[in-house]
Amino acid sequence: MERSSRRTFLTAVSGSALITLASSWASPDTWAGTSDPAHGTKAVGEELVILLEETSARLTAQATEQRQHTAPLMDALLTTVTDIIEGSRYNRPVKRRLHALAATLSQTVGWHRFDYGLHAEASQYWIAGLHSAHTGGDRDMGAALLGDLAYQASWRDDPRTAAGILERALSGTRHPAARSLLQLRLARALAAQGERRATLRALTAAEHLLYASSGEPVPAWCAWMSTADLAVDSGQALLDLGDTRRAHQLIREGQVLLPPSRDKTRGVFRAYEARSHLDLGEPDRAAAAALEALQVAQRIGAPRCVNLVRDLVPAFQAYPDAPGVGDLFERVAA
Repeated sequence: MERSSRRTFLTAVSGSALITLASSWASPDTWAGTSDPAHGTKAVGEELVILLEETSARLTAQATEQRQHTAPLMDALLTTVTDIIEGSRYNRPVKRRLHALAATLSQTVGWHRFDYGLHAEASQYWIAGLHSAHTGGDRDMGAALLGDLAYQASWRDDPRTAAGILERALSGTRHPAARSLLQLRLARALAAQGERRATLRALTAAEHLLYASSGEPVPAWCAWMSTADLAVDSGQALLDLGDTRRAHQLIREGQVLLPPSRDKTRGVFRAYEARSHLDLGEPDRAAAAALEALQVAQRIGAPRCVNLVRDLVPAFQAYPDAPGVGDLFERVAA
């Protein structure tokens, strides 16, 4: 990320600007070539790049509960990498690896900001990462960062922008797992707009692609994508379309399939499950799911998950005497 980009987090990027950015990224002309290696005064070789890559990998591999403590280290590592890119001398292979690392770190740091509700900062980091992915010639990583920007747009109740970004991201990525994740996010954006046929088509594509074979390794940014994610997000899409019973079944199945290591995702899933129970008129089960989501989110330091539960509180006001609802109110107010 350029120095000026790191210092300028004043406003969120508009939906039209994001779609224009995605269109530019998807254009073949954009990938015609990249600039020559930098010619700074300090030479950087492969050994230093390996150290930086290994450090990034170790920090990223930390358990979810520990990442709240390592976020400042990721920020510092990204600053180090961008300073090296801007002011050092290196050959073309090292250049590609530095930009690949900058893109990955920008994605992670952006998610840290997103989880804390700092949306303008998150989008700026992801856009900077997109530029790094372009310079490094990694189209799949570019699609990942566009997918993150689309996820953010959906989260901020702008599914039309999300769908526009995702349609362009899908045109420029190849790996089936990557395309599966993008199709799943597209289904969520389409469902939020009530587009049933297009939603079901995207869900079918996501399921097919998840199990499709490929001769290439799964990109690290979507290696976590699993049957659990497919089930829960499919359920959420169906919930938006009004298919409450089937949605509830899928969300419950996905919750069971999720591995214990993904606590933050579990918190989000349980909040989704609480919403589905409320839609079914089952406040006691909704309260139990919401309480677990809140406990997980507070333990691992995930404010975004906490806010998911808090957003459900008004719907619980109609069931003040249901089991667990009073406990939920007390826990949210604490």
